[in-house]
Amino acid sequence: MMIGELDRITFDSAVMGGRACIRGLRVTVALILNLVANGMSMAEILEAYPYLETEDIRQALRYAAFLAEERTFVPELSPA
Repeated sequence: MMIGELDRITFDSAVMGGRACIRGLRVTVALILNLVANGMSMAEILEAYPYLETEDIRQALRYAAFLAEERTFVPELSPA
């Protein structure tokens, strides 16, 4: 996946401190992820946040998946 495919994920230092948001709204990707992680369905999220669209939620999930694919470097501990 290319990050350019996530055209609904925006970063603006003047909105929510520059955190990843949905379409420049004051709705962070983290909020969407927390709602899904705590069992809310897409329909429930869309009802609670009527200015969101299904694709907003999908892209928030894809963005999280993209970040989870990042590799981190863990240095090996040398034997004592």
